[in-house]
Amino acid sequence: MIESEVKTQKFIVKYFPEIMIKGTKAKRQMIDQLFANLKKILGRISEEIEYKKLFDKIEVVCPIDVVVEVRQKLLETSGIEVVLEAIQIDNVTTLDEMKVIINEKMSHVIQDKTFVVRAKRTGQQEFKSTDIERTVGGYMLANNPSSKVDLKNPEVKINVELVHKQLNIITNKYQGVSGFPLGTQGDILSLMSGGFDSTVASYLTMKRGIKTHFIFFNLGGVAHEIGVKQVAFYLWNKFGSSHRVTFTSIPFEDVVTEIFNSTSQSYMGVTLKRLMLMASEKVANNLGIDALLTGESVAQVSSQTLRNLALIDQVTNKLVLRPLSTMNKPQIIDIANEIGTRKFAEAMPEYCGVISQNPVTHGSFDRMEKEAKKFNYEILDKAVENAIQINVDEIVADVNDIGEVEVVNDISSGNYTVIDIRQNDECIETPCETLKIPFYKLKSEFEKLPQDKEYLFYCEKGILSQLHAQYLIDSKGYKNIRVYRP
Repeated sequence: MIESEVKTQKFIVKYFPEIMIKGTKAKRQMIDQLFANLKKILGRISEEIEYKKLFDKIEVVCPIDVVVEVRQKLLETSGIEVVLEAIQIDNVTTLDEMKVIINEKMSHVIQDKTFVVRAKRTGQQEFKSTDIERTVGGYMLANNPSSKVDLKNPEVKINVELVHKQLNIITNKYQGVSGFPLGTQGDILSLMSGGFDSTVASYLTMKRGIKTHFIFFNLGGVAHEIGVKQVAFYLWNKFGSSHRVTFTSIPFEDVVTEIFNSTSQSYMGVTLKRLMLMASEKVANNLGIDALLTGESVAQVSSQTLRNLALIDQVTNKLVLRPLSTMNKPQIIDIANEIGTRKFAEAMPEYCGVISQNPVTHGSFDRMEKEAKKFNYEILDKAVENAIQINVDEIVADVNDIGEVEVVNDISSGNYTVIDIRQNDECIETPCETLKIPFYKLKSEFEKLPQDKEYLFYCEKGILSQLHAQYLIDSKGYKNIRVYRP
């Protein structure tokens, strides 16, 4: 056993198959970008992580104490098809060495089970992959009487790779995000409402390797803005933190007021979407971005029929991507479940949008042209001028500026109730009274608590606790909420 087995864990990262079928130049560019992304993301976890880039994989070796964090980040990084955990043994040259080592490391997983050995090799060995499989399999069968070999439908498959003199025994296999490495497919500006559709659409473009910036049209005040910022930060932190992107907030209350004053009721919904695209185009031009992204799905609501989408797109020269266009709501919710944005969407503060009493479902181009002429576009220009733009990684600090929530580090001398808002089942242990309320239930559950107490919100990194505390303070006027950071 080598020393690194005790202190380190090796990961083998396999590329998304579409990367491997690209031309030489494009493939090299994508692999280089993925390698750079991983070094940047994982470098924040530990400076002791080692990396090795190969033509068909990337190898990552990390200290044992950060295995969980490293594994999670690998599984959230686009461009990766499969993540393998492996035991690495160096200077292995013979079949006899291999069979003993592999049996020592893996015999415990085949007890009372059927198994098969599958091997791949690279190098100039005197034996073939099939020789490894037969020799190792026969040795393990002889030394584990309760086990049997099954070549077709085994309960356990033992995978090994021999790369010259380096033996890798695969202990776990995980499915990655797939897609292209972030940063290889340009930039896009996502119209973000914070609900199911816009968050899933943003994830899909990030997964495809597109740097996804966010633009938010504020119709509901500070509380709504905080809600959207938190889900934008979540998406960036989980799937896109290798690159810096922007979050632009545009005050749209006056624009909506002008729509009510100037536009016929049946065309209000389409008009609002057109104005959002117009504003987004102006912001995208300033950022040098060529495409816009929306979460629209054909016929999901009245403004999303093919005709109305054509009327909406009429106002922009930008490419508009709609990755959800042929999905139904259950499919979208399933993806939201998988990526962790459902809880955000369900907890998103509601706001008053433009709801037509008799919305047009098949608008007229001529009628739309007449309606458009009634609108005072100086109001739209002013809204864009008043836009506030920050980098997504600065969102937490920005929320603090909106209305800073007091942070408490020492709770030994106070009479507090700590609320653990993490979404898992784990609950922090403190000397104070402690409650478990996941962040997505805070909106409904906090108001049921006795309001003569002081509450401290807790989460692992202090980000969600800060955002949700700010939301409840600003939207509900609570005075008894602080953030706990031990």
